[in-house]
Amino acid sequence: MIHKDMKIEDVLRKFPQTIPVFERFGIDCAGCQLSEFENLEHGAKVHGINLETLISGLNDSLKQKKA
Repeated sequence: MIHKDMKIEDVLRKFPQTIPVFERFGIDCAGCQLSEFENLEHGAKVHGINLETLISGLNDSLKQKKA
């Protein structure tokens, strides 16, 4: 399960199926060096995105892979 304190790069590395979710929210973190240091909560705030909605979308992408 993905949570707000996870580093963006860790999420991308462990769960590559989340990349389209980040892109859908306008977060192009796959090539950003800051993703190594920035957690989801901070990333959402910087990009003006609702944190709960982002995390929900990311976790939903994990469920879709299992189906």
